This record gives sequence, C-alpha cells and structure tokens, in this order.
Amino acid sequence: MEIIVLKFGGTSVGSIQRIKEVAKIIKSYSRKYNVIVLSSAMSGTTNKLINMSLKISKNFSDHEYDTLVSAGEQISCSLLAGQLLENGIKARSWMAWQIPILTEGKHKYSRIKYINKNKILKYLRSGGIPIIAGFQGIDKNLNITTIGRGGSDSSAIMVAKFFKARRCVIYTDVEGVYTTDPNKLNSAKKIQNISYEEMLEMASLGSKVMQAHSIQDARLNRINIEVKSSFINKSGTLITKRKNIINNKIITGISSTDNDAKVTLVGVKDRPGIAASIFKPLSQNSINVDMVVQNISSDGKETDLTFTIKSIDLTKTKKIINKYKNIIFKKLIFDKNVSKVSIIGVGMITTPGVTFRMFQALARKNINIQVISTSEIKISVLIKRTNVTKAIKCLHQEFKLNK
Repeated sequence: MEIIVLKFGGTSVGSIQRIKEVAKIIKSYSRKYNVIVLSSAMSGTTNKLINMSLKISKNFSDHEYDTLVSAGEQISCSLLAGQLLENGIKARSWMAWQIPILTEGKHKYSRIKYINKNKILKYLRSGGIPIIAGFQGIDKNLNITTIGRGGSDSSAIMVAKFFKARRCVIYTDVEGVYTTDPNKLNSAKKIQNISYEEMLEMASLGSKVMQAHSIQDARLNRINIEVKSSFINKSGTLITKRKNIINNKIITGISSTDNDAKVTLVGVKDRPGIAASIFKPLSQNSINVDMVVQNISSDGKETDLTFTIKSIDLTKTKKIINKYKNIIFKKLIFDKNVSKVSIIGVGMITTPGVTFRMFQALARKNINIQVISTSEIKISVLIKRTNVTKAIKCLHQEFKLNK
C-alpha cells in the first residue's frame, strides 16, 4: 500500500471540534493508503508561547526558544492521536526526538537533514497511523530545534521525501492557491495546477498559502503537493513540475505586498564599489534588499540609487546608512507608502509583449510605476500602496485570469 503524507495547519486543528473533523479526514485516507500525519500547533498557540518568552526577556535564549515553542505541536499531536484512538483507529503521537528527525543549522532556523524511517515504518506495518509533530527536530547534540515559522510544511515535505510518499497534502483554511488574493479581488479564481517555479515566485512575493522555503524543498525533491481546505470537501491546487501541467494561460497569478518600503540615496558618487559599500552593511545586519534601480546623472559623476526593503527594517536601515561614513550621498529619502505588484507565469517565457501589456494596463488606470524588476517568469512593479487593488483588478482583467 502506498504512503501519503497529510499535514494539518494551525486553523485546521484550532479547536477540539476541528480536531474531530480532521480525524474524519484522516480516516477516509486510511482506507486506501498508509497515512503519515504531521500537525502544526493549534492556531494562536505558538504566538502565545513567544509572547511568554518576551515577558521573561527581550533576548530570550534561542535554545530555550526552540524548547518552548516546540511544545505547541506536542499538544495538538497528542489531542489528534487521542481522537483517532477514541474513534477506534490505531494511532500515536511522535515527537521529533523519538523518530528521530535530525537537523542542522542554527536554533530557530534549522533545516531537516535526515529522518530515521525504521520506527515509523514498523508502526505503519502494524496498522498504526503516526501523528508527527511538525516544525521541530533535534541536532547532533540532541538539542530540540525548530525550522522557522511555517516549518510544519517543510517537515511534511521532507517526510514525503524520505518515505517516498505518493503525495503530500497540505490542509489549511483556504481551498487552494488563487490567481490573486481573494480578499483583494472577489473574482479571483482557484488555480487547479501550478508549477513549483510559479508557486515559489508567488510565495516569495506575498502569497501566504505556503512559505517560499517549503516550496523550494518540494521543488528540489520533486514532491507533488496538493493544497486544500480542511473546512470544505473540494479539490485543491496541485503544485507540481512544469511538464505535468497543460495550461494555455500566459499569466498564472498576481501577487502583491503590503510591507515594502522604498529607500533612495540621492547624489551618490558614481564609482566602482559604491553599491557594494552600501549593501554590505545591510547584508551583515540581515536586511534583505529586493528591487534596485540606479539613475546616473548626465555628466556621469553622480547617481541616485533606489532599492526596496521590508518596512519593518526601515528604521534599522536608516541608522546603518547614516552610521557608515564611507557611504557619501547628498540626501536620503524614505517612502513607506509603496507596494509591489507582480505578475507570474511560465507562459511569458515564450510570449512576447507581456511587459507592454502590463505597463499599458496600468497606464490606462493612471498608475505610475516607480521601480521595475523582472525574472524569466515574473515582472514586478513598485507603485503607491493606495493603487494596489486597482492595479490587481486591471491586470486580472488584462490577462483574463477571471475566466
């Protein structure tokens, strides 16, 4: 019998009633497959635990942080296994150290390196359903580690890899991946199939369905993922490799952000190494720079350098730039009232004129483009935040995503 991995997010196991409903879903799969279940903590639990740590110390130990927040998954797994037992189904909860799931890297941001399959396979052969705690592992010194927010998805994908599962199904509170955020556009449509590359771009550009690093793990290991709702019995979205998808649409989806800020250094001396001298201290302070544009003056002596960062890093960025005396400029300008809107689709690789159509559609609505960045399957523009909904609507219509 084939193995299938089911992962349930925090909202799916957010109450006792939800856990009872999830147990029914698991039972339906167990009739056809050997089922391995991974569970997140009940919704809100991880945040409560983090808030507790902050009341102890603003510099709470990373080691103790991982020990603390991993407790959330232990609770949900125990309750879910208990419900399955109550329903007459053999099940038990498994913490990462009991399997074990081995990780490498720093506390709070570890990655799964190896999963020992022996105990879980033996339990599956006995007719049991293992309920494994997502988000956690142990390092070579047997310390509890966690793998970042949204890490339960990564746990499920890596379990699917090591156990050679037929599919990994991610259950959440949405029906799948949509052409754009349905909260911003009522006419957004559910996408039936999407490539790893497109989903990776959408996740990195603001789609909150899955974390980008989880999609990357699935892509590298060629794990098919189905994203679907645990609240309603409908088909979801399949995330798979390109060759499995038959799609005649040029653009697959539209993403937008609401946490960007624009930084402009006016009158920077135009000489080799100046950009590196600006971005090096930002990198050293873990500030991610995204869109970058440089405008050189007519005499070639000075340049205006514009880039985007997350708005949460704005104050720190300003301090860093003003601190480093080797960064010489005339004026520093910040703008928090901006958002990035992106169109994504593998179809644009072989279709000319996509950039023109995007810019023309925005121009018709008098939406000014401040910064542009592109990749093989993505075009992003920075615009005023107040224009985001209007931009999404006109681009959705332009590329016929509502059909």
